[in-house]
Amino acid sequence: MATYQKRGAKKSISKQDVDNAQQHEESTTAEVFESLDVQASRTEEFVAKNQNLILSAIGAITVVVLGYLAYDTYVMTPQKASAVSELNQAQYYFNLAVNQDDADMLYQRAIEGGQGKYGFQDIIDNYGGTPAAALAQYSSGMAYLNLKEYQKAIDYLEQFSADDVLLSALAKGAIGDAHAALGNNEKALASYKAAIGQSDNSFTTPKYLFKAGLLSSSLGQNKDALDYFKRIEEEYPDAVEARQIGIQIGRLAIQ
Repeated sequence: MATYQKRGAKKSISKQDVDNAQQHEESTTAEVFESLDVQASRTEEFVAKNQNLILSAIGAITVVVLGYLAYDTYVMTPQKASAVSELNQAQYYFNLAVNQDDADMLYQRAIEGGQGKYGFQDIIDNYGGTPAAALAQYSSGMAYLNLKEYQKAIDYLEQFSADDVLLSALAKGAIGDAHAALGNNEKALASYKAAIGQSDNSFTTPKYLFKAGLLSSSLGQNKDALDYFKRIEEEYPDAVEARQIGIQIGRLAIQ
Protein backbone atom coordinates (compact mmCIF):
# COMPACT_ATOMS: atom_id res chain seq x y z
CA MET A 1 0.00 0.00 0.00
CA ALA A 2 1.32 3.40 -0.91
CA THR A 3 2.03 5.86 1.91
CA TYR A 4 1.63 9.58 1.76
CA GLN A 5 3.34 12.40 3.60
CA LYS A 6 1.12 14.37 5.98
CA ARG A 7 0.58 17.98 5.07
CA GLY A 8 0.38 21.02 7.30
CA ALA A 9 -2.45 22.26 9.42
CA LYS A 10 -5.93 22.24 7.91
CA LYS A 11 -6.82 25.24 5.79
CA SER A 12 -9.81 27.43 6.54
CA ILE A 13 -13.22 26.34 5.27
CA SER A 14 -16.63 27.91 4.93
CA LYS A 15 -20.23 26.71 4.54
CA GLN A 16 -20.32 28.66 1.26
CA ASP A 17 -17.90 26.12 -0.28
CA VAL A 18 -20.33 23.29 0.44
CA ASP A 19 -23.31 25.26 -0.89
CA ASN A 20 -21.40 26.16 -4.05
CA ALA A 21 -20.66 22.48 -4.75
CA GLN A 22 -24.38 21.63 -4.70
CA GLN A 23 -25.37 24.64 -6.83
CA HIS A 24 -22.58 23.91 -9.32
CA GLU A 25 -23.87 20.40 -10.11
CA GLU A 26 -26.87 21.22 -12.30
CA SER A 27 -25.13 23.92 -14.34
CA THR A 28 -22.05 21.83 -15.16
CA THR A 29 -23.37 18.29 -15.70
CA ALA A 30 -24.82 19.05 -19.15
CA GLU A 31 -21.58 20.70 -20.29
CA VAL A 32 -19.50 17.74 -19.10
CA PHE A 33 -21.68 15.19 -20.90
CA GLU A 34 -21.48 17.33 -24.06
CA SER A 35 -17.69 17.18 -23.76
CA LEU A 36 -17.94 13.41 -23.33
CA ASP A 37 -19.92 13.05 -26.56
CA VAL A 38 -17.31 15.05 -28.48
CA GLN A 39 -14.35 13.13 -27.08
CA ALA A 40 -16.00 9.75 -27.61
CA SER A 41 -16.14 10.39 -31.36
CA ARG A 42 -12.41 10.92 -31.76
CA THR A 43 -10.23 8.28 -33.44
CA GLU A 44 -6.83 7.96 -31.80
CA GLU A 45 -4.25 5.29 -31.11
CA PHE A 46 -5.38 2.50 -28.82
CA VAL A 47 -3.95 3.53 -25.46
CA ALA A 48 -4.46 7.25 -26.00
CA LYS A 49 -8.03 6.75 -27.13
CA ASN A 50 -8.92 4.48 -24.22
CA GLN A 51 -7.42 6.90 -21.73
CA ASN A 52 -9.34 9.85 -23.16
CA LEU A 53 -12.62 7.93 -23.14
CA ILE A 54 -12.23 7.29 -19.44
CA LEU A 55 -10.97 10.75 -18.55
CA SER A 56 -13.77 12.41 -20.49
CA ALA A 57 -16.23 10.64 -18.23
CA ILE A 58 -14.59 11.67 -14.98
CA GLY A 59 -15.93 15.22 -15.06
CA ALA A 60 -19.50 13.89 -15.24
CA ILE A 61 -18.99 11.21 -12.60
CA THR A 62 -17.19 13.42 -10.10
CA VAL A 63 -19.64 16.30 -10.45
CA VAL A 64 -22.51 13.95 -9.62
CA VAL A 65 -20.66 12.35 -6.71
CA LEU A 66 -19.52 15.73 -5.39
CA GLY A 67 -23.09 16.99 -5.51
CA TYR A 68 -24.20 13.97 -3.51
CA LEU A 69 -21.47 14.50 -0.94
CA ALA A 70 -22.38 18.15 -0.56
CA TYR A 71 -26.04 17.32 -0.03
CA ASP A 72 -25.22 14.58 2.45
CA THR A 73 -23.26 16.96 4.67
CA TYR A 74 -26.55 18.08 6.21
CA VAL A 75 -26.62 14.76 8.09
CA MET A 76 -22.91 13.87 8.10
CA THR A 77 -20.41 14.55 10.85
CA PRO A 78 -18.52 17.87 10.87
CA GLN A 79 -15.37 16.06 9.77
CA LYS A 80 -17.08 14.71 6.67
CA ALA A 81 -18.55 18.12 5.91
CA SER A 82 -15.08 19.63 6.20
CA ALA A 83 -13.68 16.99 3.87
CA VAL A 84 -16.28 17.82 1.23
CA SER A 85 -15.45 21.50 1.48
CA GLU A 86 -11.74 20.81 1.00
CA LEU A 87 -12.47 18.44 -1.91
CA ASN A 88 -14.35 21.12 -3.81
CA GLN A 89 -11.30 23.13 -4.91
CA ALA A 90 -9.17 20.10 -5.78
CA GLN A 91 -11.99 18.67 -7.85
CA TYR A 92 -12.42 22.04 -9.55
CA TYR A 93 -8.82 21.88 -10.83
CA PHE A 94 -9.32 18.28 -11.91
CA ASN A 95 -12.47 19.04 -13.87
CA LEU A 96 -10.73 21.95 -15.61
CA ALA A 97 -7.88 19.65 -16.59
CA VAL A 98 -10.21 17.04 -18.11
CA ASN A 99 -11.37 19.53 -20.72
CA GLN A 100 -7.94 20.89 -21.71
CA ASP A 101 -5.24 19.45 -23.95
CA ASP A 102 -2.22 20.78 -22.02
CA ALA A 103 -3.39 20.19 -18.48
CA ASP A 104 -0.38 18.81 -16.58
CA MET A 105 -0.16 21.83 -14.26
CA LEU A 106 -3.85 21.59 -13.40
CA TYR A 107 -3.60 17.89 -12.60
CA GLN A 108 -0.61 18.56 -10.36
CA ARG A 109 -2.50 21.36 -8.62
CA ALA A 110 -5.45 19.02 -8.07
CA ILE A 111 -3.15 16.44 -6.49
CA GLU A 112 -0.98 18.79 -4.44
CA GLY A 113 -3.37 21.65 -3.66
CA GLY A 114 -2.96 25.40 -4.01
CA GLN A 115 -4.31 28.82 -3.06
CA GLY A 116 -4.55 27.80 0.58
CA LYS A 117 -6.68 24.74 -0.20
CA TYR A 118 -5.99 21.04 0.15
CA GLY A 119 -5.22 18.81 -2.81
CA PHE A 120 -6.28 15.20 -3.17
CA GLN A 121 -3.26 13.93 -1.23
CA ASP A 122 -4.02 16.22 1.72
CA ILE A 123 -7.60 14.98 1.80
CA ILE A 124 -6.45 11.33 1.74
CA ASP A 125 -4.00 12.06 4.56
CA ASN A 126 -6.34 14.05 6.80
CA TYR A 127 -9.80 12.60 6.14
CA GLY A 128 -9.22 8.89 5.80
CA GLY A 129 -12.39 6.82 5.87
CA THR A 130 -14.66 9.56 4.54
CA PRO A 131 -16.41 9.47 1.14
CA ALA A 132 -14.38 12.54 0.15
CA ALA A 133 -11.12 10.69 0.82
CA ALA A 134 -12.30 7.76 -1.30
CA LEU A 135 -13.11 10.08 -4.19
CA ALA A 136 -9.74 11.83 -3.73
CA GLN A 137 -8.04 8.42 -3.97
CA TYR A 138 -9.86 7.71 -7.22
CA SER A 139 -9.26 11.14 -8.73
CA SER A 140 -5.57 11.03 -7.79
CA GLY A 141 -5.21 7.78 -9.72
CA MET A 142 -6.96 9.24 -12.74
CA ALA A 143 -4.82 12.38 -12.59
CA TYR A 144 -1.62 10.31 -12.52
CA LEU A 145 -2.93 8.26 -15.43
CA ASN A 146 -3.30 11.42 -17.49
CA LEU A 147 0.14 12.59 -16.38
CA LYS A 148 1.49 9.28 -17.76
CA GLU A 149 2.78 8.30 -14.32
CA TYR A 150 1.27 4.89 -14.78
CA GLN A 151 2.62 3.03 -11.75
CA LYS A 152 1.40 5.79 -9.44
CA ALA A 153 -1.98 5.60 -11.12
CA ILE A 154 -2.12 1.87 -10.44
CA ASP A 155 -1.05 2.33 -6.81
CA TYR A 156 -3.79 4.86 -6.09
CA LEU A 157 -6.56 3.12 -8.01
CA GLU A 158 -5.85 -0.27 -6.45
CA GLN A 159 -6.51 1.30 -3.04
CA PHE A 160 -9.79 2.85 -4.14
CA SER A 161 -12.89 1.22 -2.69
CA ALA A 162 -16.50 2.38 -2.93
CA ASP A 163 -20.01 0.99 -3.08
CA ASP A 164 -20.59 2.81 -6.38
CA VAL A 165 -20.27 0.05 -9.01
CA LEU A 166 -19.81 2.51 -11.87
CA LEU A 167 -16.84 4.24 -10.26
CA SER A 168 -15.43 0.85 -9.30
CA ALA A 169 -15.68 -0.30 -12.91
CA LEU A 170 -13.98 2.88 -14.12
CA ALA A 171 -11.19 2.41 -11.59
CA LYS A 172 -10.54 -1.18 -12.69
CA GLY A 173 -10.63 -0.15 -16.34
CA ALA A 174 -8.17 2.66 -15.69
CA ILE A 175 -5.82 0.20 -14.00
CA GLY A 176 -6.04 -1.79 -17.21
CA ASP A 177 -5.14 1.29 -19.26
CA ALA A 178 -2.10 1.92 -17.04
CA HIS A 179 -0.91 -1.67 -17.34
CA ALA A 180 -1.40 -1.54 -21.13
CA ALA A 181 0.70 1.62 -21.31
CA LEU A 182 3.45 -0.13 -19.32
CA GLY A 183 3.31 -3.14 -21.65
CA ASN A 184 1.80 -5.44 -19.00
CA ASN A 185 -0.78 -6.81 -21.43
CA GLU A 186 -1.87 -9.84 -19.43
CA LYS A 187 -2.49 -7.69 -16.35
CA ALA A 188 -4.26 -5.12 -18.49
CA LEU A 189 -6.58 -7.78 -19.90
CA ALA A 190 -7.31 -9.09 -16.40
CA SER A 191 -8.23 -5.58 -15.27
CA TYR A 192 -10.55 -5.06 -18.25
CA LYS A 193 -12.27 -8.36 -17.44
CA ALA A 194 -12.68 -7.20 -13.84
CA ALA A 195 -14.20 -3.94 -15.05
CA ILE A 196 -16.65 -5.84 -17.28
CA GLY A 197 -17.70 -8.00 -14.36
CA GLN A 198 -18.03 -5.09 -11.95
CA SER A 199 -21.08 -3.53 -13.56
CA ASP A 200 -23.35 -4.40 -16.48
CA ASN A 201 -24.40 -1.08 -18.00
CA SER A 202 -24.44 0.61 -21.39
CA PHE A 203 -21.66 3.07 -20.52
CA THR A 204 -18.68 1.17 -19.09
CA THR A 205 -19.42 -2.40 -20.21
CA PRO A 206 -19.12 -1.92 -23.99
CA LYS A 207 -16.01 0.23 -23.52
CA TYR A 208 -14.18 -2.47 -21.63
CA LEU A 209 -15.51 -5.23 -23.86
CA PHE A 210 -14.01 -3.35 -26.80
CA LYS A 211 -10.68 -2.86 -25.04
CA ALA A 212 -10.60 -6.49 -23.97
CA GLY A 213 -11.36 -7.51 -27.54
CA LEU A 214 -8.56 -5.43 -29.02
CA LEU A 215 -6.07 -6.60 -26.43
CA SER A 216 -7.09 -10.25 -26.75
CA SER A 217 -6.63 -9.98 -30.51
CA SER A 218 -3.17 -8.50 -30.08
CA LEU A 219 -2.28 -11.44 -27.80
CA GLY A 220 -3.45 -13.94 -30.42
CA GLN A 221 -6.57 -14.88 -28.46
CA ASN A 222 -8.87 -14.39 -31.43
CA LYS A 223 -11.74 -16.56 -30.21
CA ASP A 224 -11.97 -14.57 -26.98
CA ALA A 225 -11.70 -11.32 -28.93
CA LEU A 226 -14.53 -12.37 -31.21
CA ASP A 227 -16.69 -13.22 -28.19
CA TYR A 228 -16.11 -9.74 -26.71
CA PHE A 229 -16.96 -8.01 -29.98
CA LYS A 230 -20.07 -10.11 -30.60
CA ARG A 231 -21.35 -9.29 -27.14
CA ILE A 232 -21.14 -5.59 -27.98
CA GLU A 233 -22.94 -6.22 -31.26
CA GLU A 234 -25.74 -8.20 -29.62
CA GLU A 235 -26.17 -6.46 -26.26
CA TYR A 236 -25.05 -2.86 -26.86
CA PRO A 237 -25.92 -1.97 -30.47
CA ASP A 238 -26.34 1.72 -29.61
CA ALA A 239 -22.95 2.10 -27.91
CA VAL A 240 -20.21 4.21 -29.50
CA GLU A 241 -18.05 1.10 -29.72
CA ALA A 242 -20.70 -0.71 -31.78
CA ARG A 243 -19.98 1.64 -34.70
CA GLN A 244 -16.64 -0.11 -35.25
CA ILE A 245 -17.66 -3.61 -34.27
CA GLY A 246 -18.50 -4.89 -37.77
CA ILE A 247 -14.97 -4.11 -38.95
CA GLN A 248 -13.42 -5.88 -35.97
CA ILE A 249 -15.61 -8.97 -36.34
CA GLY A 250 -14.90 -9.10 -40.07
CA ARG A 251 -11.17 -8.79 -39.48
CA LEU A 252 -11.16 -11.70 -37.04
CA ALA A 253 -13.44 -13.85 -39.20
CA ILE A 254 -10.90 -14.00 -42.04
CA GLN A 255 -7.94 -14.80 -39.82
